[in-house]
Amino acid sequence: MRFILTLLLGLLLVFGIWSFISYRDFLMGPSPASYEWWWPREISTYGQDTDGLFRLIAVMVLVMYVLTMGMLTYFVFKYAAPRQDKGTYSHGHHKVEMAGLVVVSGGLLIVVFAQIGPWADMKFESSFEGEPIFAEIWASQFDWRFRYPGPDGRLGTADDIETSWELVVPKDEKLVFNLRSRDVLHSFFVPMLRLKQDSVPGMTIPIWFEVDGEQHAEAFKGQEDTSFDIICAELCGWGHYKMSGRIRVLEREDFDEWMDGMVAERFSNGQIEGE
Repeated sequence: MRFILTLLLGLLLVFGIWSFISYRDFLMGPSPASYEWWWPREISTYGQDTDGLFRLIAVMVLVMYVLTMGMLTYFVFKYAAPRQDKGTYSHGHHKVEMAGLVVVSGGLLIVVFAQIGPWADMKFESSFEGEPIFAEIWASQFDWRFRYPGPDGRLGTADDIETSWELVVPKDEKLVFNLRSRDVLHSFFVPMLRLKQDSVPGMTIPIWFEVDGEQHAEAFKGQEDTSFDIICAELCGWGHYKMSGRIRVLEREDFDEWMDGMVAERFSNGQIEGE
């Protein structure tokens, strides 16, 4: 039995390392060509920092996994053998416990200090202070709606332009949004932008992103459809599974043309309110 347990634990150790190194062929089964480290390729200006943190934590987890499983396999092999001597009892080893505490605390401190800069860049208002609100994002059961300022350039007026499901944005521009919920908790999650933010009823939460045009072109090279997913990452009711959307990225000239078309459709009688 000892050898069987040792073998199983050893195989589990090898299996874990293999799944980490060969994730493309195993975990994603196989993963799309655009996936890197379990993620679709990032295309936002702060995506590389997020991926760097992910890799750092993943490597730390792998090291701890190897140490833990390695010691467990060794101890099962060594101490599960039949013995004739009496067992000894221990209430712990102070030095070993302190060493473990130092190692774990050191790892946590590494993560804490590594994430301060990227977190501030993504979440603190100082990173987009002074930028105008590009649009509002409204979450509700079970869809996404997007509201752009109309010809008057102000949100919350009669000439606002509203779309559902698809968010259209220009590339290579820092865009600030107000995220809101009409009913329950939702979560605005865009994997390719490395952006995730809960929307809370009664709160207006500013978020921002900037699509890197070169990375966007590289990620969708040779593909006709260059839009990408919006996901609700918060269980929000029976229709949560279908609460999805898309982001379409355009050049600034094409975006302005698209917006002109939306305005013309909104005021199809030829009269824009406020003129």
